[in-house]
Amino acid sequence: MATYILCVRWTDYSKVRSWRAKSQRVDVAVRAAEGFRKHRSGRNAALIAHFAFLSVFPLLLVFTTVLGFLLQSRPKLREDIIDSALEQLPFVGQQIADDPSKLNGNAVVLVLGLAAALWGGMKAFVAVHTALDDIGETSLDERANLLITRLRALLGMAYIGGAQVATAILASLASVTGVRIISKILFLIFTTAINIGVLMLSYRWLRTVRPSWRSVVPGAVVGGVLFEGLQLIGVAIVGRAIANASPVYGTFASVIGLLTWLSLHAIIALAGAELNAALIADGPPRPPDCDPETADTA
Repeated sequence: MATYILCVRWTDYSKVRSWRAKSQRVDVAVRAAEGFRKHRSGRNAALIAHFAFLSVFPLLLVFTTVLGFLLQSRPKLREDIIDSALEQLPFVGQQIADDPSKLNGNAVVLVLGLAAALWGGMKAFVAVHTALDDIGETSLDERANLLITRLRALLGMAYIGGAQVATAILASLASVTGVRIISKILFLIFTTAINIGVLMLSYRWLRTVRPSWRSVVPGAVVGGVLFEGLQLIGVAIVGRAIANASPVYGTFASVIGLLTWLSLHAIIALAGAELNAALIADGPPRPPDCDPETADTA
């Protein structure tokens, strides 16, 4: 007869319960970890990364084409902004920066790139909306309809795009100080603040039931700081992930690196939402369906 595991609720083991009872921080951390599993946030993060990946290159085409139209008389400023934006994309951004001709665009490219970017970006933000509704445990019948989720997705694309442009401009302005360490510190502070703001907007607007601004602050702060840390050490992390793949897959290894990069951002964002949900959870943990320490196998 086949043997099955009847219960794997690690959060309900006696030792874990003991740790949770002694420390509120441990209890919140366990709630967040269990919520990440229960709400299938790992799966949702993979879906978000998938659609975000599909929108990256069209967005770059739109970005550089629009800058080409707006800054024709100021090529140096245009190059600085593009370079700072490409730095946000390890490996792939560097390869494109080494050969800028890959991003030359015209009106036709602008229209096609914008259409592809809108499709991929909208799907990514709809996936974010679904993930946050899962975390909020909103029933399917009560969730926002197709039109509302698409409109919110467009709103998300708007403020994310604005944040990227603001980050690129700040990178150019920070270099004006002439003191490298001061410009670095200022840039880190400003970009961390932008990350926090973007996460707060996402946690509040990209979901059916809107939480209060105060309730989304903890996860946004943790996520914003982790985003900035990922930006600082992400190249090393992603580089290690694809080091063994490079000889086999060649250029495709950069695709693996970019997918890993986007996946880490999605995981951090959803983990921050799980932290918010854990902090506002009332009462003791939900009783387990079975006792993991006494469950038998059949």
